[in-house]
Amino acid sequence: MARNLDRLLRDYVAPPPGMQPVDFASPAGASALFTPNSVSWRVMKNPVALIVGGLAAVILELAEPRVRTGVWEHTTFRRDPETRMRRTGFAAWVTIYAPEAQARRMIAGVVRAHDRIEGETPSGVTYSANDPELLTWVHATAAYGFSEAYNRYVRALSADDVDSFYAEGAPVAALYGANAPPNSRAALDLIFASMAPKLEASDILFDFFKIVRAAPILPLKAVQRLMVRGAVSITPAWAREILGLGNEFGLRRGEHTLLRAIGAAAERFVIEDAPPAQSCKRLGLPSNYLYR
Repeated sequence: MARNLDRLLRDYVAPPPGMQPVDFASPAGASALFTPNSVSWRVMKNPVALIVGGLAAVILELAEPRVRTGVWEHTTFRRDPETRMRRTGFAAWVTIYAPEAQARRMIAGVVRAHDRIEGETPSGVTYSANDPELLTWVHATAAYGFSEAYNRYVRALSADDVDSFYAEGAPVAALYGANAPPNSRAALDLIFASMAPKLEASDILFDFFKIVRAAPILPLKAVQRLMVRGAVSITPAWAREILGLGNEFGLRRGEHTLLRAIGAAAERFVIEDAPPAQSCKRLGLPSNYLYR
């Protein structure tokens, strides 16, 4: 298991194609947008939380027709899902761990790229990637996915920890253009309630499942499929009902325990050259600071 985790994390250390390298270890003492004692630093270091949470976020994002059309028509996901997922994961790490100046530069570049993305859904509704409402939805789903995956499959988070995770992320979400990012779990629930009537089922979601099950993302296909099922299982029940995701799409008997064991193992496995450990060193902390 340790060798597989090592391979997984090393794949994400180098920037994916099209992204600039980031030195997470310098300059010495440079602060990030988030502090080392934040819940965000603790949650986002864990690859199970990152992968399962990211998949859960995409499930919810694809339920919104404007976001779904933008993702399906303006990204490389269909033809190169591995690179697309690596780019998303690396961008999350830059946002959380990189020196603040580098994180802000990357975010500004994302905003500029989004300026060029617009279109119409199949039903004729116009959309723009920099629409503040859609950016709020994307941030809210990501925050939910990452925190819920960590809580379910790594270590339990207290209610205060969950609220802190949302509060920490809200100002940074505003840098991306979100106009009302949730700053607590209660605020997230209000966003879910307001967006639920706008969500709908789509065959694209099931195409997404086929793609991520087959893509060369993880060393072990069985673990990859397990994580997809884990993502479905943490998707809120009301959303699964809208999307037509029955019990057969979620975790099977005993798999919750298995996935939690993998998440717990990853919580103790330090990769010295991965961004979380490198960022700790930049701030004068031991590389295992987040893994205790």
